[in-house]
Amino acid sequence: MEKNKNPLSPHLQIYRWHVSSLLSISHRIVGVLNIFIITLISIWALYLLFGENKYELIRIFLKSYFGKFFIISICWTFSFHILNEIRHIAWDLGYGFDLKVAKVTGVLVFIGSFILTLVFFLVGKYFI
Repeated sequence: MEKNKNPLSPHLQIYRWHVSSLLSISHRIVGVLNIFIITLISIWALYLLFGENKYELIRIFLKSYFGKFFIISICWTFSFHILNEIRHIAWDLGYGFDLKVAKVTGVLVFIGSFILTLVFFLVGKYFI
């Protein structure tokens, strides 16, 4: 029997990352982050039960630059996760498996998440 000298998997130095693989990894990481974020939002909402004095600390944090960055980051994680889930639903229905379509929809998810975050920010700043 002839022994194959090729590696079993691509080596890291020659492997090219694809949009779908990067979005898949990002989708999983953002999903775990969103679980913690939802828990944090629930705890913040529970602080309302303890009175307005306790909630004032959270309000001060949210008005700081780090707090605003945190809120914008939360908007991005949720918008990215939602748009990527829509992409996965299309895959579950059997659409978008072509490599070119998968690449285009992946880029659209990434760009769309930033656009959606910007829309959320502008609506929150000027209309709420």
